[in-house]
Amino acid sequence: MLGRLNHVAIAVPDLGAASAVYRTTLGAKVTDPQALPEHGVTVVFIDVGNTKIELLEPLGENSSIAGFLQKNPAGGMHHVCYEVADIIAARDQLKASGMRILGEGEPKTGAHGKPVLFLHPKDFQGTLVELEQI
Repeated sequence: MLGRLNHVAIAVPDLGAASAVYRTTLGAKVTDPQALPEHGVTVVFIDVGNTKIELLEPLGENSSIAGFLQKNPAGGMHHVCYEVADIIAARDQLKASGMRILGEGEPKTGAHGKPVLFLHPKDFQGTLVELEQI
């Protein structure tokens, strides 16, 4: 079912400052910020060759990232994203195995314009997992 690791997401309290660290200290190419109101975040991506790092900050006070940052004020790893060929087939297989899909269980459009789903961290050793259809 799983394809390659698409990205590792890091929640940050200040997207501009975090982007600057990657750009100036590590010499990384950082994309322009992209607001994703449906997900309550603003994101940038850093291409590291074999995968990407996603930096995300809350967009609005109801953002789930705001709650994460209350518990982790300096920020931290938020989720990992794996690619799947067919997100509906993956969802159905996971549900049949007793895994929990967050939200309504229907894919939303992610930052790359592709369907995504999030899986409950309690089912995956405490790690929030995102699936993205390629």
